[in-house]
Amino acid sequence: MNVDLHHVSIGVGNVAAAVEFYGHLGITPLATRPNFGFDGAWLQAGERQIHLIETTVVPPGATNHLALRVADLEACLAELATHGVTGRRSTYTPGAGHQVFLQDPSGNVVELNQPD
Repeated sequence: MNVDLHHVSIGVGNVAAAVEFYGHLGITPLATRPNFGFDGAWLQAGERQIHLIETTVVPPGATNHLALRVADLEACLAELATHGVTGRRSTYTPGAGHQVFLQDPSGNVVELNQPD
């Protein structure tokens, strides 16, 4: 069996704020999304997609999180800082690399990971 990840779906309280947040990471909205009868957005993240779905459900915290690989963690953090976005650095972990954890406007945890 050949399996590959296509997309991840994330519940957000404010779709426009989430699109702006993920846009600061270079993740761009797709031009079209089917009308499902509820608000949302589809974003392109490299070869994968992130589907945002408007919800009132509170995010579960760090136990469920989205990890994004970045080539230059320091440059990414500097860019995010210009938009008022900060995160919590994790202790360096051999094999896992350098990690910073931040939250999107709805409280979803996003890990930025620069692998070894």
